Amino acid sequence: MKNIILILLVLTYALSGCQPKAPEPAPIGRIWKAISVKQNGGLVYTEGGTSNVKPSYAQFRLDLTSKDQVTFVDIDGRKIVGTWSLSPDNNRLILENLTPPPSESTGNIEFYITTPATESRLELKRTTESRKTGNSVNEYVLVPE
Repeated sequence: MKNIILILLVLTYALSGCQPKAPEPAPIGRIWKAISVKQNGGLVYTEGGTSNVKPSYAQFRLDLTSKDQVTFVDIDGRKIVGTWSLSPDNNRLILENLTPPPSESTGNIEFYITTPATESRLELKRTTESRKTGNSVNEYVLVPE
């Protein structure tokens, strides 16, 4: 009986040490600018490109330097501020309480992080359509400013 109790204790201890680790926060706390943007899968902007369909993406900025405050400048050049966070699995960037609220939104925008973020590259895809770009789903490749 003592052997069974000992085996159960060892198994319990061993299994309790197998808990998955929480992912490290993605290294995204910087100011990002767009180097390429796709709308509904079609390339509309490349940094330095001479035939960009949407050259105003040159002003796109996503400032995540504050621990939780975001400053966001989209294609229209309008500066909006709010809070930002990452989903617990680091797969989504969430912008909330944006002021002024983006067109036809509740003041929130979410992006999928499509590849693991690094200090030199952040790839995002909006989780919903953007009203200001004709209801397109936008994908961004961002680099530090």
